Amino acid sequence: MKISTKGRYAIKMLIDLAEHKDEGFIALKDIAKRQNISKKYLEQIVSLLNRAGMFNINRGYQGGYKLARSADNYSIGEILRLTEGSLAPVSCLEQDENMCEKCSYCPTLFIWEGLNEVTTQYLNGITLQDILNHKQDIDNFDYVI
Repeated sequence: MKISTKGRYAIKMLIDLAEHKDEGFIALKDIAKRQNISKKYLEQIVSLLNRAGMFNINRGYQGGYKLARSADNYSIGEILRLTEGSLAPVSCLEQDENMCEKCSYCPTLFIWEGLNEVTTQYLNGITLQDILNHKQDIDNFDYVI
């Protein structure tokens, strides 16, 4: 599995919104500037995330975006599935029910099921708030000899 820039930038965008939540609605141009991402590319990402109700939007002057939920209610797995589609390591695991005609005797299926389970649990277990907390720990790290 390889996460595209779309998935990575979506996470960066949502982290930015979480970091600036007290500032009200945030303009896309401000996020683009802070994150060094093209505004046009962010518009494509916004389109995907907005369909899933990830934002509250205010149009017009002083318009922008803010998170619809608290940062601890956004999992990285959810964000990546919206931007990347399925995160399954093989195509036969992309649907809820494995429709592969060979699944009952596939000698490697257990490998892919295990990988899918571990990956899903890991990514679903990390929230935007976890990233904010980690970032704060890094920013507060002051090592002096």
